[in-house]
Amino acid sequence: MPLERTDEDLLAAVRASPRAVAAHDKDAWVGLFAEQAAVHDPYGSREHIGPDAIARFYNVFIAPNAIAFRVDRDLVAGYTVVRDLHIETTMSTGATVTVPMHLRYDLVGTDGGWRIARLAAHWELGVMIARLLRTGPSGLLAGAKLGPQLVAELGIGGALGMMRALRGVGGSGKRRVRRLFAAAASGDSGGVRALLDERTVIELPAGHTVSVAEFADRARDMKWDKMIAAGRTVSVSVRVAASNGVAFVEFAPDRPRITAVRVFLDAEPSDD
Repeated sequence: MPLERTDEDLLAAVRASPRAVAAHDKDAWVGLFAEQAAVHDPYGSREHIGPDAIARFYNVFIAPNAIAFRVDRDLVAGYTVVRDLHIETTMSTGATVTVPMHLRYDLVGTDGGWRIARLAAHWELGVMIARLLRTGPSGLLAGAKLGPQLVAELGIGGALGMMRALRGVGGSGKRRVRRLFAAAASGDSGGVRALLDERTVIELPAGHTVSVAEFADRARDMKWDKMIAAGRTVSVSVRVAASNGVAFVEFAPDRPRITAVRVFLDAEPSDD
């Protein structure tokens, strides 16, 4: 019998993750994922699929470190939870790095309750590496230790797969998204249409498809700040009307064409 869906149930499943991470409870953390779940962390790197691969990911990136989740807000739409946050990681060498992030969890109901079917962690590997190096000798030592750990747990292919996250739409994608949002904020539907096409999927809010004209109208006077380019997606913290949210702007795999704009918003208007 399918599980009845409530926002609180989905949020509870997601909030169990930082608790397991803080407790360094590997079994509990891996157990949050459905069979054949996929972890994309960072998004744009090679994914980790299934419990064995997810356990190896844990061994490399979670087990040696102290990780704190600094969450600004949680957003729920359908069976998806999006977290707008920063993550503070203190490595075994003492180096501490704080990275801006958007997390997207897609959940599925199972006999054991709600489980994570897909986790996409949107953060910039290049930014993290630069910040780590700026911590000095402890950061250099952490980087030197990470390489052998990656190869030991994930193999050469896995280590190279991690480096894929350094590629993607990058700065050019961010500039295109800024132009898109500037046009929308000014109500310029022609400017929005010039950056999109008839095949682009626009959801505002997520799960509700709108036209270019409707997007330009609803997004008038929108504001944005934190912008992250991970893989072929740019994620952005936004404020639309009285609601805060996160927008995911997806690009085609082979060229700088925007294929989708999905905006997750607060269920209730916020006064933040």
